[in-house]
Amino acid sequence: MAVKDRDRFSTGTRLRLLGEQTAARVYRSQTRRQARRSRLTGRAALLALVLCSLVVALAYPIRQYVSQRAEIAELEQRRDEARERVEQLRDLKARWQDDAYAEQQIRQRLHYVMPGETGYVVIDPDAAKQSRTTQGAADRPWYAGVWDGVDKADAADR
Repeated sequence: MAVKDRDRFSTGTRLRLLGEQTAARVYRSQTRRQARRSRLTGRAALLALVLCSLVVALAYPIRQYVSQRAEIAELEQRRDEARERVEQLRDLKARWQDDAYAEQQIRQRLHYVMPGETGYVVIDPDAAKQSRTTQGAADRPWYAGVWDGVDKADAADR
């Protein structure tokens, strides 16, 4: 037994024990890694690859579908607006078929009067002054107006 106790405390024995303990730890850590790796199998990786490729392959057609649906909705809205405008124009056409409405519009827009009536036109004095100032601009040659526009644009830049 004395020889056995001496072997127990020898350097070679201690090194052998340390090596065995280290090997056991490495073996345990490798089995844990393998257990972790075994969660992602080849089938799961292939399935993930197929799903990703499907998503990539369907992304463009889905985007096209959504944009076309939006365009269809816009066109339907424009169609409804056009139908509403057609109805308004049909109503206006039906009104113009009535002689009383046509006479009313002629009197209002063209300032016509019936025989025996006296028509009056009231002119706003401010409007007469404005028309005189614009009339003075009409007497000038066209190139003077263009040159004035260039001068005003140049002055605005400064």
